[in-house]
Amino acid sequence: MASFTLTTDTCKKVKIKFLRKYCDLAQVDLVFEPGSEDKLVEQLMGLVKRDREYIEFTIKKALADPDGNRL
Repeated sequence: MASFTLTTDTCKKVKIKFLRKYCDLAQVDLVFEPGSEDKLVEQLMGLVKRDREYIEFTIKKALADPDGNRL
């Protein structure tokens, strides 16, 4: 189970930050439905070839400053 909760708005901001960091990701690769944080983490794990801890840490870092430009 994911250790964070996303809303539609915060997910958009997290997606933007991931797309900036990983230029090879396409918008269609990051699909999010409210309540499916685990599915998003699993998608990202496969796309960026990182483990769950890294993905969750990166998402939490993005959520700490959702309006900032850093990831």
